[in-house]
Amino acid sequence: MRRDEIADLTAFVVVAEERSFTKAAARLGMAQSALSQIVRRIEERLGIRLLSRTTRSVAPTDAGERLLATLGPMLHDLDGAIASLGELRDKPSGTIRITTVEHAAKTILVPAMKRLLLDHPDITVEMTIDYGLADVVADRFDAGIRLGGEIAKDMVAVRIGPDTPMAIVGAPSYLRKHPAPKSPTQLTEHRAINLRLPTSGTINGWRLKSGARETRVRIDGPLVFNTIDLILDAVLDGHGLAYLPLDQVAGHLENGRLTRVLANSTPDLPGYHLYYPNRRFSSSAFRLFVETLRYRES
Repeated sequence: MRRDEIADLTAFVVVAEERSFTKAAARLGMAQSALSQIVRRIEERLGIRLLSRTTRSVAPTDAGERLLATLGPMLHDLDGAIASLGELRDKPSGTIRITTVEHAAKTILVPAMKRLLLDHPDITVEMTIDYGLADVVADRFDAGIRLGGEIAKDMVAVRIGPDTPMAIVGAPSYLRKHPAPKSPTQLTEHRAINLRLPTSGTINGWRLKSGARETRVRIDGPLVFNTIDLILDAVLDGHGLAYLPLDQVAGHLENGRLTRVLANSTPDLPGYHLYYPNRRFSSSAFRLFVETLRYRES
């Protein structure tokens, strides 16, 4: 059935329910003469009269009543379905799928969701931990979280956190055998516990600075992981040096289980950003999610 035929049948239902071309025309926002032509066209196409017309009234024929009984509930169900979409737009609900790195999930996303989900129990947030640069459109995510500077230019990017201080750390047991480096060039004499990036398949480079110059350094080592939790476990066990967010090792630095080296040579990383494709009509749940995460400097 063509779209124009569906529109014609919808017009017939309104006339039959209102039992008046005048009222039906007002409800549909169209001219009474045009509405009359539509009903006549349906009757000619079906080869049967659907409405009995007098100068004072309009009433469905037996055939019209049968058609109305079938079409009326269907169209009202359709109206109800569209109205329910409006409720979803206005009432925050539904599932939001996010791809994020582990550190951002721990330090920003999970704490923020505690506030959001208590107030809005109809929202579900599904997090996938992945250090790759996910294509949120192709992989059917609503949004992703990555460091600033790693996001494609065609994405909307919203800053959700401050810059991230980093630290190069080692266990005292390791540093007793391998004296702490005094400069970035001495890192080549050490063993590193590394993070592999799945998108490129390469080892994550450590960002270091010497004066105003910043470089990325890759250091060989005995262990490579795709999660910082395991890197932290390995550095605590004395397998080598590790390059980790400072907030993830601060407690171990305080109790002496780890020692920081080259503190003046590790610049902060750009803050985390939420990124997503431009959407003209986003759900109220997603809009609320974005505003909950949006970074506001205190």
